[in-house]
Amino acid sequence: MAEDQLSLTFAALADPTRREILAHLAEGEATVNELAEPFSVSLQAISKHLKVLERAGLISRGRNAQWRPCRLEAAPLQSASDWIESYRAGWEERFDRLDQEIENLQHRMEANRENQRQDHQGQGDENDGR
Repeated sequence: MAEDQLSLTFAALADPTRREILAHLAEGEATVNELAEPFSVSLQAISKHLKVLERAGLISRGRNAQWRPCRLEAAPLQSASDWIESYRAGWEERFDRLDQEIENLQHRMEANRENQRQDHQGQGDENDGR
């Protein structure tokens, strides 16, 4: 069964090494050796990370004579961002409604306290008149 693109994207982003590779590629194309440089892992391990990123569509590899530069592909990141944004917007709306309900409740409580204070003052005035 083929995995959906969003699942592939999030699975690829789940690893901090792959996120660092993407951050590096956000600055421009790089070779496997350049991408491996900051990590204390083998080229084989970096190649495996690159295959995961490539399978998710997050990177592509070009051909330029003897070297194959890797480059960032933004479309899957945009899809993931859009998916997250749809949930964020929904929760934002819920929080706005909750804030409004809390504000309404506070106004009702203040009105009740004011009514109780006035009732007590009115009762005190009645008792003073006896």
